Parts: sequence; structure tokens; C-alpha cells
Amino acid sequence: MKKTVKKCVLAYSGGLDTSIIIPWLKENYGCEVIAVSADVGQGDELDGLEAKAIATGASKLFVEDIVDEFIDDFVIPTLKAGAKYEGYLLGTSFARPVIAKRIVEIAKREGADAIAHGCTGKGNDQVRFELTIKRFAPNLTIIAPWREWDLKSRDDEIDYAEARNIPLKINRETNYSKDKNLWHLSHEGLELEDPANEPLYSKPGFLEMTVPPELAPDKPAYVEIGFERGVPVSVDGERLKASDVVRRLNKIGGANGIGLLDVVENRLVGMKSRGVYETPGGTILYHAHEALESLTLDKTTLHAKTRYAVEFAELVYNGQWFTPLREALSAFVDKTQETVTGTVKLKLYKGGVTNAGVTSPYSLYSEAIATFGESDYNQADAEGFINLFGLPVKVHALREQGFLSK
Repeated sequence: MKKTVKKCVLAYSGGLDTSIIIPWLKENYGCEVIAVSADVGQGDELDGLEAKAIATGASKLFVEDIVDEFIDDFVIPTLKAGAKYEGYLLGTSFARPVIAKRIVEIAKREGADAIAHGCTGKGNDQVRFELTIKRFAPNLTIIAPWREWDLKSRDDEIDYAEARNIPLKINRETNYSKDKNLWHLSHEGLELEDPANEPLYSKPGFLEMTVPPELAPDKPAYVEIGFERGVPVSVDGERLKASDVVRRLNKIGGANGIGLLDVVENRLVGMKSRGVYETPGGTILYHAHEALESLTLDKTTLHAKTRYAVEFAELVYNGQWFTPLREALSAFVDKTQETVTGTVKLKLYKGGVTNAGVTSPYSLYSEAIATFGESDYNQADAEGFINLFGLPVKVHALREQGFLSK
């Protein structure tokens, strides 16, 4: 039996799922529906949403600009951690907590007793949304229509929408499942559901943030990125806020075919899923940040940080942003970033990113020590080091060969 709900706040994108959820909520719960669209940099996808939301039954629509909060408080900490999930730069993953947090704030302000979302019962996003809601509003009812209704597919959703004259921006032939924000664009569905199929990168309307590498210019482009304590602060000498750094690098990277990832990943719910991601600016930033850390972090710190990056990425992917462990890992990361200041020059060419120079006032690299020429390094010192470092190996061998004295 359904709970009694008087007022429900819906995470509303205007896409297929949320477009039909408004009438579905009114038909099945009889409640007032307040729609909330979070602007995380998806651009013209927000155009016309208010008229559409109201026309389909919402009492009002809030459009919330949270781009800088998204980049500053979620993307940058993840970048500093070097966190990647199976190669994926977590574009959807860290957008969900910031969106859900703002939706909770509006639900409390509007006196709502429920929050609804359009995530499927197969995906990761349902977890990301709901863990955040539980963190900030544990007493609110959560409605996930995909886990309740009898619609079985996106074709069923389109039928539902057409029967109620709900306008859609898609059709059955171009019905990819997409998620876009300032950091990335993801693609799932249609021919991508078979990993044997090559993505149709040249198909009109498929790629939006980057170009197929073969269509990128035949001449390489260079870009210079400045960092302070692990945070990107400039592009080609121009100081910019973090969101504008991403915008600038999206443009530069996209024009050069940077940031395409075709991956079969392991979802939180247990199944494997195939997706294509476009992350041009993010790919450049990760490469630059790693290059700067190679110059400024000592060996043990860098190696420990690399290990923790895997755990950090899993926390983000699994929707556990607002947890003590993630906060503790971020505190560790922030400590490591105290010397990650400098400038990285990169060469971009037909989808590839290569180093073209790294400098830092905190560099741990000494040409005088590392040179193949004459230096202050005493090579004879290595003999004693090897004797001590190799002592366990030597003793083990002596025991095996019967020469170990007692």
C-alpha cells in the first residue's frame, strides 16, 4: 500500500523519465508535485523546462544554478585525489550528491513530505540520490517510480508520454540515455548495449563535447595549465575560476578529439554496463595534475595516494560522498596537495595528450643528482644499500642451499 503523500519534490531534468513522472505521481499519489532542475552546466537542456513542467502537472519549477558548487566542492576534490573508477572520470557520479543535496534543501523549505527521482532500479544513480537524501533528510519518503510502475522499457515510457501528449525531445531511433553536465556527457543504450558494436562517433548528434579524433586538426595544439595546491587556477596564463577552467579546456580539448572513453564498467548493483563518455576538459586536467604530482610528491606519499585513489573513486561511484571516510580521505588528499603548485604544458593531438613541460617551485627533481653526467651523487653508496636491501633475499637463498650458518 502506497504511503500518503501530500507534496512531493521531483528531481526534474525534462528528459524522458522525469517528463512522465509528473503525471504518474499525480495519478498514483494524488499529490502536489514541485519540480527542481539543477543547473550543473548542461546548457540548453534547461531551455523551456518551466513551461513543460507546468504543462504536465507540476505546481512550480525551481531551476537552481549549482555549477560552481558542483565544480569547487565535488569535482576538484576528486581531481586532487586522482580518483578514477575503472578509467571513468566520475562525471555522473559526483553530480548526483550535489543535486540531491539542493533538492533536500528545497523540499524542507517547501514543506514537502516526499522526494522523487527518475533513476532506474538497475542503475547506480538511485543509490547516489537516496544516500544523500538519507544523510540530510532521513525522515522524508523517497519515491522511485521505476521500482513501482509497470513500465518495462524506454519504449513503454514513450508510449505513456504519447498517450498523455507529453512533448519529448527524443524519438525511438535516437533514444540514447544521456547525462550531461559541465564535466562530461555520457551515452548508453541502442547499439551501445552490445559491446561488439563500435560506437557511431561520426553519427550526427552523437558526440556533443568533442569530435572523433580522426576529424581533429592535423596540427597539434598546446595548452598550459597553472595549479595552486592541486587546484587548477589558470589556462595559458589567464587566471580563471575552476568552472571557467573546465569550460576553456572543454573547448580546447573537444576541438582536438580529447576525452573519449568506451568502457564496460561494473555497476554498483552487480551487473556490467557499457557506456561512452565524453570528458575533454577533465581528461586534460587529470593528465596535467598527475604530471605535476610526479614532480612534487615524494615516492611514499605518491604511492600511498595512488592506492587511496581507488578507494576514493569507489566511494564517489557508490554514492558515499557524504560519509566520514570520504571526508577523511579528502583531508589526507588536501595535506598531500600543499606542494602541488606549478605549471604544466601539454600537447594535444588527435585524441592524445602528452607532456610538453612541467615546472614547480616545489619540484623534488634535481638535475644535478639525476644527471648521467658528473654529479654530487656517490655511486659507491649504492653497494651498501643493495647489501642491506637484499639481505633477506640472500639469507633466504642461503637457507634453501644449506649454507645458512647458525
